Amino acid sequence: MNGDQIAEVDGGRPVVFRGATLVTMDDAGVIDGGDVLVIGDTIAEVGRGLAVPDDAVEVDASGGILMPGMVDTHRHMWQTALRGYGADWTLTQYFVFYYLNWGKIFRPEDVHAGNVLSAIEAVDAGVTTTLDWSHGLRTVEHGDAALDALRSSPGRFVLAYGNIFAGPWEWTATPEFRAFVERFGASDDMLGLQLAFDVTGDPEFPERAAFEAARDLGLRVTTHAGVWGATNDQSIALMWDNGFMTPDVTYVHAATLSEDSYQRIAASGGTASVSTESEQSAGQGYPPTWELRRHGIPVSLSMDTSVWWSADLFSAMRATLSADRSREHLEAHVRGETVVHNRLRAEDVVRWATIGGATALGLDAVTGSLTPGKKADLVLIKNEESPAMYPLLHPYGSVVYQAGRADVHTVLVNGRVAKHDHRLTGVDLAAAKAAVGRTVDYARTTMGEEAWREGMTPELPPAERIPNPYTYTDYDGGEDRHRAARED
Repeated sequence: MNGDQIAEVDGGRPVVFRGATLVTMDDAGVIDGGDVLVIGDTIAEVGRGLAVPDDAVEVDASGGILMPGMVDTHRHMWQTALRGYGADWTLTQYFVFYYLNWGKIFRPEDVHAGNVLSAIEAVDAGVTTTLDWSHGLRTVEHGDAALDALRSSPGRFVLAYGNIFAGPWEWTATPEFRAFVERFGASDDMLGLQLAFDVTGDPEFPERAAFEAARDLGLRVTTHAGVWGATNDQSIALMWDNGFMTPDVTYVHAATLSEDSYQRIAASGGTASVSTESEQSAGQGYPPTWELRRHGIPVSLSMDTSVWWSADLFSAMRATLSADRSREHLEAHVRGETVVHNRLRAEDVVRWATIGGATALGLDAVTGSLTPGKKADLVLIKNEESPAMYPLLHPYGSVVYQAGRADVHTVLVNGRVAKHDHRLTGVDLAAAKAAVGRTVDYARTTMGEEAWREGMTPELPPAERIPNPYTYTDYDGGEDRHRAARED
């Protein structure tokens, strides 16, 4: 496609992808040398050698993998404005920075800036649907800014409205929030609304009012559950005892729960969102995919926040598959055994990143697979300049372990071209970066240089070297010297 053809596709001209390895994520499985015909916003046909309308724009997808757009079920998009700032944080330091100290300084325009850059980045990396776990909405003006950013950006979104600066029983009851919901209007398959809040385990269960608000407003709920030191089995018990565990609840992380809590999630039809890079690094608990699989709880994947980690689902898939297998191997080694067959397969994590995410968001009839009749959310992974993308022998393995965001060649969202030939289309990336730059300057000035530096480089605890009984050499490994140089 050239620029004129992209405009014609967006204007309604059909497009056909020819000769790809199709990873359909439905009963058709993998189709070698397959074609996908898109008419308008819909996948019209999937197969080989498709007859297409004479005016169809043809995309040569040979040598590439064509798959459904990926679905991220938990991304704090507003925090993209401080990408990478918290690379060395613990979860406690994250809470102190955003919840207690500096989250409150973010203005509506800062939320807007973070959301826009995050939305562009998501599509660039092949994520066509994103749930914005937007817990920085201190006022409805912040909510309007988040909403405006999503509406103006390429992609399919769900705004999960949250506010970490007040109890959910408080902000969900305000007339301002109810007016926001009314202005939002009915959710559709391009932009939905959920409530985002956590259950702390207080026996008085003040979150009841927020669940009642969600029920009254007809909104799904997404909640951080099973987070070490924050939300626990008592949170699950309170939700269960009060009748608020339903199929409309997604449990994010779900990493430190008991057998009984997993059973309750499974029995109630709830879904889980696993953020493996987050759980492994921040300390919510070990990524729980093995427990979720054991209990039959549907799994989706998410990247959490780029204030810490990578913001693409290639990284999430790779980390998740590796973490699940690592646990299985380590537990076998403790028993003196060897794992000879992997239980979790590459196909499973690709499924979680696509149709699994769509299911968690209630959009599985809309997106998540290359199925005729579904909306045309497609990703072509093809990079003729990369030695890592040849040969394509194991399509799922190539997606998980070989591909990355730079290999995303073409992206369609709802039949519209968001990226082609490795270049974004129809977005002003320079303007998005400039807006985030203004947020960074504002945050740094408001915090002051000392607080800014301390926030980015938290105190390093002293190292304790284990005594070494082998004293026949004067060799020093050098770590102490390197540490001393850093401290000087």
